Amino acid sequence: MSDKKVRVRFAPSPTGGLHLGGVRTVLFNYLFAKKHQGDFVLRIEDTDQTRYVDGAEQYILDCLEWCGITPDESPVVGGPYAPYRQSERKPIYREYAERLVAQGHAYYAFDTPEELNEKRREIPNFQYGHARRYELRNSLNLPLQETEKLLHEGTPHVIRIKMPENETVSFNDMIRGHVSFETNQVDDKVLLKADGMPTYHLAVVVDDYLMKVSHAFRGEEWLPSAPVHLLLWEYLGWRADMPQWAHLPLILKPDGHGKLSKRDGARLGFPVYAMNWLDTKAGELTPGFRELGFLPGAFLNLLAMLGWNDGTDQEIFTLDELIEKFSIGRVSKAGAKFDFEKAKWYNAEWIKRADAESLKLKVWEVLQANGVVVKDEAYLLKVIDTVKDRCVLLPDFYQQAAYFFQQPAVYDLNAVKPKWTDAKTSFFNAFVAILSSPETFDAVELETRFKALAEANGLKPGDVMLPLRVMLVGGKFGPHVFDIAKLLGESETIIRIEKALEAFNG
Repeated sequence: MSDKKVRVRFAPSPTGGLHLGGVRTVLFNYLFAKKHQGDFVLRIEDTDQTRYVDGAEQYILDCLEWCGITPDESPVVGGPYAPYRQSERKPIYREYAERLVAQGHAYYAFDTPEELNEKRREIPNFQYGHARRYELRNSLNLPLQETEKLLHEGTPHVIRIKMPENETVSFNDMIRGHVSFETNQVDDKVLLKADGMPTYHLAVVVDDYLMKVSHAFRGEEWLPSAPVHLLLWEYLGWRADMPQWAHLPLILKPDGHGKLSKRDGARLGFPVYAMNWLDTKAGELTPGFRELGFLPGAFLNLLAMLGWNDGTDQEIFTLDELIEKFSIGRVSKAGAKFDFEKAKWYNAEWIKRADAESLKLKVWEVLQANGVVVKDEAYLLKVIDTVKDRCVLLPDFYQQAAYFFQQPAVYDLNAVKPKWTDAKTSFFNAFVAILSSPETFDAVELETRFKALAEANGLKPGDVMLPLRVMLVGGKFGPHVFDIAKLLGESETIIRIEKALEAFNG
């Protein structure tokens, strides 16, 4: 790697929700920057005003904040290369587009949308390129005087790059190695639109140059645009300053056939966006990982493993560990299949490993949203430690923890009544008497005395263990039943047994 300071950027368009592929691009940029003591820049590419969506930029900022990825420079924090919204940099781009025209590398095109649509109807697979450009209404084909007259009159026009004929352009991709393109296969892309806004092609090159971006990581779907960008770097005299590129592999559908889309998530029942996204135009809510109950660390962890590994069997990484271990050389060329069950496994592992204090607020919010009142913070922490190994997603804490704060409203009687007997009623009455004794209320001791009492009453411990669980929590779930009783305490355990006995014998 060169001695040039590492500067990377994530440059999303504020047109909708943030796909998990976009977050992975953010993550790989961020990891690379921090690994090399560099800067991570957030730049908003809002030049396509027809697709701009109110609220989308704030949504992107909120997603990064939830993930714990803080840009060093952005529209919010500013920086030495501000502004960081392309719409606010509009005057910059025309200068470079006009320079390209003056050099003969670009031209004015006055074709109307209607005229171009007519061409597309007439000519199958029509491309505005070397084969057709001299048949169209542009400064390559019109007399100079007529071109100047149209410009003077303010006739709507775009500026297009003039792709060279019969050339090969190449670059070295940090993931894919040597990549080459034939210029005849590429059309004359629009660089500056009729409204004066640049297209992505011009803006990304100009801004990467002016912001001194050293490395550009983006999805492999941008590979077909690479020859245009390569030529722009060359034509503008900046080829020596061009960032090193890495085109990241796609995140694929679970079956491996094609890029994972929002429709796939809706069809298969899992999110593909980082956070809930409400499309106000369509009135459509697309679910996100955050609202489903993923921890941000788990979300980043699972994304990192889609197309990268550190060469070991380790799968659980904190963000600091990812920064330490990350290497672009270990990013795969091949697409990575998305497996939602594996994604949930990551989240379960993160919940297991989290300390109760870090989960406290999130669990309290889950319980509160379900009408469960929590008054004792210390007690909540004990409950979290008791049940967290049984939770995959944060909402699971409601079922796994609610009964510690409120008595069961209903019982799974089908699990108990078919085998319920008077002997079991007598057993539990005797067990209540034991619980009322002044001896230490310890989970291990309690289990020992419970099993001894069962044997003394001619019962197998297993025959009365399930009824005890249903008495305490309402169903066949939860951690070790004597751990539950210990946390509930003697008085509450007795109350629940006595209340359940009425239901079982009713």
